[in-house]
Amino acid sequence: MARNYRKEYDNYQGTPEQRKRNDARKKARRKMVKKYGKAMLAGRDIDHADRNPHNNSSSNLRISSVRSNRRRNG
Repeated sequence: MARNYRKEYDNYQGTPEQRKRNDARKKARRKMVKKYGKAMLAGRDIDHADRNPHNNSSSNLRISSVRSNRRRNG
């Protein structure tokens, strides 16, 4: 059975709450790219220590591997 990406977007990813959370995660990544450079972040995730994507303070953000970040938050 194939995934219905349109339905997923309409029912979850496209909701105002989830769009705000996604925007906050993108903002955190842009902040870290500005601080460390794009090459250092290649293939890595930006981890929010308190798991709150709206808290983009420098003390809350850290660079982590994709595997460890997604295992921790998954």
